[in-house]
Amino acid sequence: MCGIVGYAGENGAYPFLIQGLKRLEYRGYDSAGLAISGQTLHVHKCKGRVSDLENHVIAKDLGGSVGIAHTRWATHGEPNDINAHPHCSMNGHFALVHNGIIENYAELKIDLTRNGFDFQSDTDTEVLVNLIEFFYGDGSEMSSEMAIRMALSKVVGAYGIAVICTEEKDQLIVARRGSPLVIGIGQGEYFVASDATPVIGYTNNVIYLNDNDLAIISKGSLTIKTMEDKPAFFQISRVDRTIGEIEKGDFAHFMLKEIFEQPKTIEDTFRGRVSADRNSITLGGLLDVFPKITEAKRIILIGCGTSWHAALVGEYLIETYARIPVEVEYASEFRYRNPILSSGDVVIAISQSGETSDTLVALRMAKERGATILGICNVVGSSIARETDAGVYTHAGIEIGVASTKAFTAQLTVLTLFALKLAFARGELAQGLYTELIRELADIPAKITTILAGHLKIRDIALKYKDAANALYLGRGALFPVALEGALKLKEISYLHAEGYAAGEMKHGPIALVDDNLPVVVVSPRDHYYEKIVSNIQEVKARKGNIIAVVTEGDLTLKEMVQDVFEIPDSHPAVTPLLAIIPLQLFSYYMAVSRGCDVDQPRNLAKSVTVE
Repeated sequence: MCGIVGYAGENGAYPFLIQGLKRLEYRGYDSAGLAISGQTLHVHKCKGRVSDLENHVIAKDLGGSVGIAHTRWATHGEPNDINAHPHCSMNGHFALVHNGIIENYAELKIDLTRNGFDFQSDTDTEVLVNLIEFFYGDGSEMSSEMAIRMALSKVVGAYGIAVICTEEKDQLIVARRGSPLVIGIGQGEYFVASDATPVIGYTNNVIYLNDNDLAIISKGSLTIKTMEDKPAFFQISRVDRTIGEIEKGDFAHFMLKEIFEQPKTIEDTFRGRVSADRNSITLGGLLDVFPKITEAKRIILIGCGTSWHAALVGEYLIETYARIPVEVEYASEFRYRNPILSSGDVVIAISQSGETSDTLVALRMAKERGATILGICNVVGSSIARETDAGVYTHAGIEIGVASTKAFTAQLTVLTLFALKLAFARGELAQGLYTELIRELADIPAKITTILAGHLKIRDIALKYKDAANALYLGRGALFPVALEGALKLKEISYLHAEGYAAGEMKHGPIALVDDNLPVVVVSPRDHYYEKIVSNIQEVKARKGNIIAVVTEGDLTLKEMVQDVFEIPDSHPAVTPLLAIIPLQLFSYYMAVSRGCDVDQPRNLAKSVTVE
């Protein structure tokens, strides 16, 4: 989850390193540091944000054209100056930055201590850099590359690392297993990063390292090998992103910008997949395996966090329209519970980054057991995209706000397209309804635009409830996962405890929480659950709960029954989740702002969860 950047070239390393850290800060912001190889090795690090590091290095020697840097999300050891990366080996030959977890670090640390090594930090990373030092010795018989290979052969766990050796000043070595690394290729210079965001504006040409790859980078050359010291297969990909996509523009926060981008990102996600006459769907990434999908005995959707909520909506859509049994699994649980899988199963892994550690391990297990593996992710060239049998990219663009918004609706868009196409191919959906639902989906961007136009009304409602201590979210059917996602957004960024429930379950426990201090958000548009959810609202009202209802425009019945409403345009229930989540995203955003919270970098969280 930490962010790594590195540079080797003809120019000074510092400008890219500090800019790269700023662009990767959504991956972790407990502490930051850098090491630059100049006449000597300059290492500077401190607790806090990248801006704290930037202030810390004012007037420091930052000369040198090879460097590494890191922004941390703490796993081993609390956030402080000592535990910040880079870590240096005891004898000073190596500086290293690391993303991942070395699972056997405790045993390695004991062995190194017996061999005379001392440790200053609480991190697993300091163990790794000293293990490299142990094999390197005085350098008379072993190169830094050989020492790194030998050290990594002893490691159990996941890592993305970048290493500088003081005896080989013009060289940078990087390696990965389970934690992403990208190499940007410039003119006589190379850029290393945990994802492609930092290289935008420097180069469009990148290489996504594969697991168990090691790259040796100098000012004029790049060599990529496997851990077995054999030439590695790689390809150069093109990143078609602009600086504007990674800047806030006129918005106060990235999260708000990304909420407002959703009409475009949803349209981008179905563009080219929905025919011009709006009566057919094409998913090119699934073309070769689609006959097998239509014959699937079972579909299993796996994901974590927001992606799991998207999967729950997908379950409703696929079962309702395609009539195939669907199970939704937390990837973090699926990988451990010895699930029953067969060649007739289709497993779909959903991940914004395509690098989510738990999801990757789960899909690998499913693949080993013979299931067909598909991916839905946002990042071209990511591990999930490369390791699945087939898949569909979302087109949400770069999402920098830690609390996911546009990635969620892009995932819902893909799942809706998938469910409808699958239903039609299986003969479960008549052409008339198929066309109607496609056109309903095509109308979603314009309808979201109308919701966004009323964002200040949502802000005013948020101000009424900003001092609440808890909140309850209720929904039914495919809108139950929307309630879960709304509650997650609120607690992620406002630190207000919130729970999502199926509305029918409220009387089985959660109703005990209802009093005149509790805001209860009910997702209640006009659909076939409407009468039931009105009854649930009456139950809350009888206990003096403060009800905020997401309602269909023009619903005067609920408007008179509850304290506040978020109105959404009328739509078919199949696509209503795409509309209903928008006011809940805005509500959580304005609640967090009114409570003085750091919206884009909430405490204890990071964007891309690449550690278990």
